[in-house]
Amino acid sequence: MRWLVPLVVTLVACNDLRDFRGTWQGARVGDAPVLVVGPGDAATLEIDALDGHGLHATLAVDNLLPATELVSLPGAEADALSDLTFAGSPLRVFLAFVAVPDGGGDAMAIVALYDDHRVELRILRGGTKPLYAIYQLGSER
Repeated sequence: MRWLVPLVVTLVACNDLRDFRGTWQGARVGDAPVLVVGPGDAATLEIDALDGHGLHATLAVDNLLPATELVSLPGAEADALSDLTFAGSPLRVFLAFVAVPDGGGDAMAIVALYDDHRVELRILRGGTKPLYAIYQLGSER
């Protein structure tokens, strides 16, 4: 009987994650200048596959990133980082790097899935062409 509760919780979590497959779109959020660094007013995230161990998607950000493959970092998924959480208590957070063709190098993408069927995307990069953007994404479901 002790094993039944963890099994049920695991199965429910897996179903919740599968519900996030599909297209997510939304605008950049945040009014403070420190939250708006670099271009990109809207983002589209097409989630092709995901589970508790990884995410595979295509990400596009207007005026910054054409449709580009986004795959979560296997090392982060195998590490304590896979349990990363923050305000709002996301169901799951995935970390990835994405190649940005502006000459400033790769950027980190943080994809957070929430139980109220929404996705938050953060894109950040330091260096000579810094980026910091938060996108609130919704689906047409």
